[in-house]
Amino acid sequence: MTEYSVNREVFESVMVPNYAPQAMVPVRGKGSRLWDQQGNEYIDFAGGIAVNALGHCHPHLTKTLKEQSDKLWHLSNVYTNEPALSLAERMTERTFADKVFFCNSGTEANEAAFKLVRKYAWDHYGPEKNEIIAFNSAFHGRSLFTVSVGGQPKYQEGFAPLPSGIKHLPFNDLNALKSAISEKTCAIVMEPIQGEGGIHPATPEFLEGTRALCDQHNALLVFDEIQTGVGRTGQLYAYMDTRITPDVLTSAKSLGGGFPIGAMLTTNAIASSLGFGTHGSTYGGNPLACAVALEAFDLISNDQLLADVSRKYNLFRKHLEIINSKHHVFSEIRGKGLLVGAELIPEWHGKGKEFLAAAAKEGLMLLVAGPNVLRMTPSLIIPDEDIQEGMEKLDKAISRVLS
Repeated sequence: MTEYSVNREVFESVMVPNYAPQAMVPVRGKGSRLWDQQGNEYIDFAGGIAVNALGHCHPHLTKTLKEQSDKLWHLSNVYTNEPALSLAERMTERTFADKVFFCNSGTEANEAAFKLVRKYAWDHYGPEKNEIIAFNSAFHGRSLFTVSVGGQPKYQEGFAPLPSGIKHLPFNDLNALKSAISEKTCAIVMEPIQGEGGIHPATPEFLEGTRALCDQHNALLVFDEIQTGVGRTGQLYAYMDTRITPDVLTSAKSLGGGFPIGAMLTTNAIASSLGFGTHGSTYGGNPLACAVALEAFDLISNDQLLADVSRKYNLFRKHLEIINSKHHVFSEIRGKGLLVGAELIPEWHGKGKEFLAAAAKEGLMLLVAGPNVLRMTPSLIIPDEDIQEGMEKLDKAISRVLS
């Protein structure tokens, strides 16, 4: 067995304690499986929190990365580069958007979007139109601006004073939105399926009503598709399975298939408000990230792959229902595509991480969405056999917790 000079204990001595990682240290991955320092094997239902959309070390992505690494790694934005232009072309061809801004993460994509909507309102309607409406339990990132737009006080505590001009409302409550929106509203920001908030989909009525209210009040509609985008729901982007189109869309996570990249997409008219010098990113749009993202984007755009994502949701749901008929720990199973949430019954609220730890001991990597929901965001191409085996491990993990 390989000898490693570092282990999990080193984390406590050298890393800022904002994370609490599991005891094992993964060192190698292939497809939907990982191996730790001790050689233990795991089925990966976490996917790097909806990031490793094509699994670990997909041969097309590793080939693209190696080829690009021999050509060009980085340029400042005084120049452009071929991979960035090709990726932007592809994303605008396949979405509503005309223009793209590249960055390094979902937080940065949302930061750009929130700056853009305020700048657009300033340019067209004046400085008083600056209010952003967002929703309780939303998650939009960890920078001061994005954590302020996100509707979870636990992530805001201790960082006051927060940016102002942000209003939070109940999700899926159209009447509350009708009462709150005004001519001061510059944008409404939402996740089509709230991820960190517990895998809660927006209803069609809420989506369509929100779009109509934005149009009525000259406000922009921002879709945070950091987690739902690039195939996660069985559509290239979740908005494509609705009757509405946003004005601004943010994308990250699955976009790079594991390589850090984020993007903000919008129309020509709106993009004009981010003129020269108004925003930027040192590493955003770098050739390595864009080359890998283009390959991932093309692979995931395949109609058969996307259809299979929807089929696999039904497989996950079937297994979870069988497990629940035995253990009776879930009050609801919900989600779309390979964004799956299983909410724990009230008796187990606040104890989601106990199930994660038990799953790890059985050789399964899981996530939570808040303390009450087990979240599964595996590779979009996870084999059916790995789903079956992973569910057998989940069954054993739940038995371990309940015993």
